[in-house]
Amino acid sequence: MSKIAPPKHTWTFAPRFRAGAFGWRSEPAITRIKEAVSEIKAIAKKGPILGAEGATLFLQKLSPALQNIDGSSGAIGTAANRAIEALVPIIAKPADLSLRSKWLEKLYQAHADDQVPYIESLADYWGELCASPEIAAEWTDRLAGTVETVFRRSKEEFGFFHGTPMALSALLASGQHERLLTLIDLYPRKFWSYRKWGVDALVALGRKTEAIRYAENCRGLNQPTWQIAQACEAILLSSGMADEAYEKYAYEANQAGTYLATFRAICKKYPGRTPESILADLVNRTPGEEGKWFAAAKDAKLYDVALDLAQKSPVYHRTLLRAVEDFAESQSGFALNCGLIALHWICAGRAYEATMGEVRAIFDGVIKASKIAGCQDAAMDTVRKTLAAFPEERLVKDTLAKVMKESA
Repeated sequence: MSKIAPPKHTWTFAPRFRAGAFGWRSEPAITRIKEAVSEIKAIAKKGPILGAEGATLFLQKLSPALQNIDGSSGAIGTAANRAIEALVPIIAKPADLSLRSKWLEKLYQAHADDQVPYIESLADYWGELCASPEIAAEWTDRLAGTVETVFRRSKEEFGFFHGTPMALSALLASGQHERLLTLIDLYPRKFWSYRKWGVDALVALGRKTEAIRYAENCRGLNQPTWQIAQACEAILLSSGMADEAYEKYAYEANQAGTYLATFRAICKKYPGRTPESILADLVNRTPGEEGKWFAAAKDAKLYDVALDLAQKSPVYHRTLLRAVEDFAESQSGFALNCGLIALHWICAGRAYEATMGEVRAIFDGVIKASKIAGCQDAAMDTVRKTLAAFPEERLVKDTLAKVMKESA
């Protein structure tokens, strides 16, 4: 079979990703990473081989370009990992064997040279990048011996081999499941980054119950329990055991950046359960943080539940203000009570950095919603009672006094 030469192309991103190009600031680099991924994706739609060439080139250049950036916030690392996740499928598409071998060699060397590291996660995709069991088996033969040596010596001395995840991924992709399990067992500690491959191997062998036990045995100090829970949850869901998955793992496995995102993730995975029941379970799991679930209840249109939660523990006053503004006309009673609750928590000193402008906006929203709901007098009476309950409070009182003076 004749070799296929990759087409030539001038990549816009290439000169931008020279070594040390971005100094210490992460924002310009994140922007350039997104632009580069978009460029590669667009080209890959027209020419898959060219797209794979571009993706490989980008991953070669990525770490050297980022080497001086302050990565303490984690933002640049997240951007790099997302880029890898987006580009791996492009490289993994069918290609001539010689091209694939060339790409893998370049990526292997880039990973070996990755000192910060920014493309460390690329190793976890090695089996996918091999694109066939045969190529994965070749990489297994190349790497597994070194991994075995490191693992055997690890009882007496610390050893590190950057190709360890590559070998484990390649073993899985080549279908060498028992060999993979045997290799992992040589490592003396239950390290999830290695044993997660064993979980996948057991699942592939049809030993799902054993796979869950294998994963659970990894729990311990410094192990990512949420990742372990995700793996176990996925096994149970794939086995049609949604109820057991929900009871044992749903909360831990779906922790997200916000309470609302956590709620949405669980609702999406468990469509057989009502949002009301899921929300109730989440609230019960977090006593004293009922108000944190206000946005989730509002998102599910459980307005009475949302108000009840907001009364039990503080809600961020700006979240309540948005609810007042968004619902003053469509759900005036809900908006009105959100405004009154916001004033209560501000008066109670439970609002972080509330301003006079925000207090005024909340009060204006209360007035608007109460007029629509036809209960302005009752609303004002509640405001007065709130102020009386906190005699030392000044922000709300001074703001409302100014409002009254202006309207006089």
